[in-house]
Parts: sequence; C-alpha cells; structure tokens
Amino acid sequence: MNIDHKLQKAVIEALDYDPDIDCGHIGVTVRDQIVTLTGHVSSNAEKRAAEIVAGRVDGVRAVIDDVLVELPGRSRTADEVIAENCYERLAEERSVPYERVHVSVCDGIVTVHGDVDNDYQREAAKAAIADLDGVRSLIDELAIKPPVNAEAVRARIRQMLAPISAINANRIEVKTEGSHVTLHGTVNSWHERGLAESAVWSVPGVTGLSDLIVVDA
Repeated sequence: MNIDHKLQKAVIEALDYDPDIDCGHIGVTVRDQIVTLTGHVSSNAEKRAAEIVAGRVDGVRAVIDDVLVELPGRSRTADEVIAENCYERLAEERSVPYERVHVSVCDGIVTVHGDVDNDYQREAAKAAIADLDGVRSLIDELAIKPPVNAEAVRARIRQMLAPISAINANRIEVKTEGSHVTLHGTVNSWHERGLAESAVWSVPGVTGLSDLIVVDA
C-alpha cells in the first residue's frame, strides 16, 4: 500500500472517529499527500470540522475542501435572499470596509470579492457570512490592498505643482478610502489639474481616482 492509500485510510478513520462529523456523505481522495474532500454535510461547522480533522492527520501536506453544505429537510434559500443577508451582515461588521467588499451567489455558493486593508478584515468578512442560512460553500477572492496614505499623496501633489503654483497645490484637498483617492479644490488650468492626477497615480498602492478639482480659468 503506497503512502497516498495509507493517508486516505487514515483520514477516513479520523473523520469517522470524530462525533461531530457524519462522514457517510464525505468522499476522500489523496494525491501526492494532498487530500481532497468531496460530498456534502449538514452545516458549515461540520464542513470546517472535517477540513481541520483531515489536515491534522500525520503526513497530509494540504487539504482541498470541496464539501458542500446541504440543509436537510429544508428547501434551499433563494440566491437573492442569501445575497441580501450577506450584505446586511457585512454592513453590521464594523471591521469590514463594507463599500469595498462584494458578493455573488450561485446555487447557494457565495463568492466574496473586492479588497480589504489586511488579513484581519478578510477573515472578518468571511466569518460574517459563512454561517448564514442557505450558504452551502464560500469562495474567497478578496484581495489585500493596504490603505493609501493621504499625506503621501499631498506631498507628491505639492512636489509636482510647486514650480507652477505652490498656492494651488496647498488648496487641493485629498481624501483616501482604502486604495481610492478623491481630490477636491481649485486650480488655474487644466495642466495643473492633470499634474495633480499624475501625482496621485505615481503614489504606490493607488487603484482608483475621483478628480473633483475645479479649473478656475
């Protein structure tokens, strides 16, 4: 018996031994010491428990969790309702940048995407919706994008506009939300406005810009 077969047997035995897991509907395959779990369970807690138990088996290098959550004796919650519940839960989670996190739902499988400032926010977003009624599985496509420092943007704008108009450079207001920058203020020409935009895009980490600067020609 090769190592993959031995691991398969060991994982199945570990799942069967755990009283919180009904392993009767969980399939286990192993290739190159990587375990793939398939089938279905009755809750996200059971799904997570199966992943943890499999990962603890000696010799397992990684676990691919393809187990779906099936709610026994109940009709599935409509995808539209699941999406609404996800957004309501995310809005209640203060640590999550709600406007930057988005979800899509297909047959109870929720994909969460967008961007957050750090891993803590990513985990908080996932935890907020993982146990919602009707959620069968959760796919994490969130990107981590540290917030842009507003003062760094101001300094770059002053640097680029100072040779032309130091006064206007100091009149430009900079607001940041994550990696998105918004500019307000007044300048004397479209050239100055363009320089301000170029300054913003030259700051590392900027992914979006709303230029509301007024040209006072």
